[in-house]
Amino acid sequence: MDFVIGRRFGLTVATILLAVATMSASLAAAPATDPILAYGARIAGDDARTRIVIDLDREPKFSVHYLANPTRVVIDLPATAFGFPARDLAPRGLFKDIRYGTMDADSARIVLTAVKPVKMVSAKVQADEGGKGHRLVLDAEMMPADQFADLVSKESWTGEDDTKDVGPVAPVENAGPGDFLVAVDAGHGGIDTGAVASDGTTPEKDITLAFAKRLTDELNKQPGVKAFLTRDSDQYLSLSERVTIARQNHAALFISLHADTLKQKDIRGATVYTISDKSSDKLANEVAERENNSDKIAGTEAPTQPPAVADILMDLTRRETQAFSISLAQDVLNSFDGQISMINNPHRYAGFRVLQAPDVPSILLELGFLSNKDDEKLLLDDTWREKVIDRLADAVRQYRATTVANGG
Repeated sequence: MDFVIGRRFGLTVATILLAVATMSASLAAAPATDPILAYGARIAGDDARTRIVIDLDREPKFSVHYLANPTRVVIDLPATAFGFPARDLAPRGLFKDIRYGTMDADSARIVLTAVKPVKMVSAKVQADEGGKGHRLVLDAEMMPADQFADLVSKESWTGEDDTKDVGPVAPVENAGPGDFLVAVDAGHGGIDTGAVASDGTTPEKDITLAFAKRLTDELNKQPGVKAFLTRDSDQYLSLSERVTIARQNHAALFISLHADTLKQKDIRGATVYTISDKSSDKLANEVAERENNSDKIAGTEAPTQPPAVADILMDLTRRETQAFSISLAQDVLNSFDGQISMINNPHRYAGFRVLQAPDVPSILLELGFLSNKDDEKLLLDDTWREKVIDRLADAVRQYRATTVANGG
C-alpha cells in the first residue's frame, strides 16, 4: 500500500514539475507585449522605383538586410500580426514576390524578392497624422549589380537594429566637386527600335545613340561639365529607368534625343518638348503618346496605379524644375535659330513620362522626323549631326552660365 501510494505521489510530483517547466518555457518564449498589428498596406511604383507603406498600431524597431541568388530585401520586425488582405501587398514594380509572417514568438519578417538589383534608399517609421499609430515607409530603387554585390558582402546579420545600408544609391559617374552633370538620353533601344528610316534598315535607336555619344563627347570638352549616357549600347531601358539613372547620378540637366515619324510627311524640323499636364497641341499630344508607349512595346509597362496609393507617389512636375526646363528649351531654340531648321512653334509641351524627374530640368529634343525625306537625309548625315551637336553644346553652355550667374 505504501509503495503504491508513494508511486502515485511520485507520478504526481513529476507531472507538476513537468507542467511548471512547460509553463516556464512558454512564458520565456512569449513576447513581453502583444504583437504589433499591421492593419494596412499599400504598394506603388514601377521597374525603377517602388514604395511600400505598412500601417502599424505602434512604432516598431526594424532592420534591413540583403540577400543574393535570388535578389532579396529582408525587413526584420518585432512580433507582428499581419491583418491586412494579401491583395493589398501584391507584388508589383521592382518586386516579383512578397512574403511576410511570423519567424518566432519575438519576431516577424518581410521578404521582398526583386526583379533586379535593388536598394532601400529610404526606410523609416512615421507617426500617422490621424493618430492611428505609425507607418513603415520603404522606398526602393534599382541599383547597379556591382553595388548590390557589395551590399551583400558587407552583411553582418547581428540581429540588432541595423539600417546602415539604407541611403542613396551611389552615383556611377565619377564627378568632381562642383561639376555640372548632364544626362544624355538616347531614345529607344533594344527591343524598342523606335521609328525606321525609309531604307528599312536604319532604326531611330541607332540614330539617337550616335547623336548621344557625340553630344556627350562634346559636352565633356567644356570645363566643369561632366556628361554621361543613360545607355551606351543597344539596350532597352524603361522610361522610368532613364529618369532614375539621371537622378541617381545627380544630373543637373536631362536631354532625351529622338527622331520620330508623323502621319503628316510634309512636317519637318527640330522640336523641343517640355513636360506639362496638358498638351500644347494635337501634334505634341500624339508624339507624347507614341513615346510613352515605349514600355508597352517592350512588354514592361507598369500597371495603372490604384487610387488608394496615389497619395504616396511624389509630385513629378514640380513647378520650379519645370521653369528651369523651359529655360533650357529656350536656350536650345536660341542656339538653333538661323542654324538648324525647326518646325513652326518649335517649343511644345505634353505629358512625356521620360521628362518626369521631379528635380532635374529635362527636355525631349526631336532632332527631326524620319517621315520627312529632307529630315531623314539630314539625320543620316555626319556633317549635319556635328552642326547640331555644336549648337546643343552651346545651349548647355549658355544655360549653365545663366544658372551660375543667378546663384543656381
